[in-house]
Amino acid sequence: MVIDSIIINKMEDDKMKMVDGKDERRLYGFLAWTWPIISPVGEYIKETEFFSKLILKHAKIKVKKLLHLGCGGGHHDYTFKRFFKITSVDISEEMLKIAKKLNPEVNHQYGDMRTMRMREYFDAVTILDSISYMKTIEDLQKAFSTAYYHLKPGGVFLTLAEKLTGQFKQNESIITTHSRGNTDVTFIENYYDPDTADTSYEATFVYLIRVNGRLEIYTDPHLCGIFKLETWIELLKKTGFEVIQRDFTSAIAEKKEIFPLFICIKPL
Repeated sequence: MVIDSIIINKMEDDKMKMVDGKDERRLYGFLAWTWPIISPVGEYIKETEFFSKLILKHAKIKVKKLLHLGCGGGHHDYTFKRFFKITSVDISEEMLKIAKKLNPEVNHQYGDMRTMRMREYFDAVTILDSISYMKTIEDLQKAFSTAYYHLKPGGVFLTLAEKLTGQFKQNESIITTHSRGNTDVTFIENYYDPDTADTSYEATFVYLIRVNGRLEIYTDPHLCGIFKLETWIELLKKTGFEVIQRDFTSAIAEKKEIFPLFICIKPL
């Protein structure tokens, strides 16, 4: 078959090479350009409006400035900026380029959410889906500490857990196709946990990219973190937050999952 020939050729030139357990994250490197296509910014508007209203409702101070740790391509910030003055941080320079183009009025900074410290404090802090890349309890605690450090007393830190120990759907796969101009991208997500005793799982992405009908195929292995619900709450409280947990249903069409959302308040 033609498709078999294409796949074999791609394997030979290393575009289909898959190293078991390796955390390559090509989506945040040379494949970052696909992000606005496979995950359209419009899909984030409804849930980001919801997040913004939660922050304003639960804050004990007036919220003007928001720090977004792990902003990625800026799709949440596209709506957040209607409510707040935004400073956004990411560890991927390629994603920051996309974010700057989408949201030029946002203050973008390169940095690691586990270690970054700025001489500025904020009325609200968010870490959304990027928190999934904290693969150990130590890393998760460091990310929470960064949020706490930059948050003013009375401010709100908002985060969520996309996967939980004991509720993981083994070998779950999601397939979507999006187009822009002469480019079509079929994006395959597969989630697999080879060792349920540790705190990580594999998220493997496959991209079928057609530009003017010409097919290229890439695989992209990621390692992400998975913890018990009790661990999230315990670490947040240990950091110093008052924690409110509620269920949240993602508005992004292909997910439609219920996640635990954590509304964390820094005491006055």
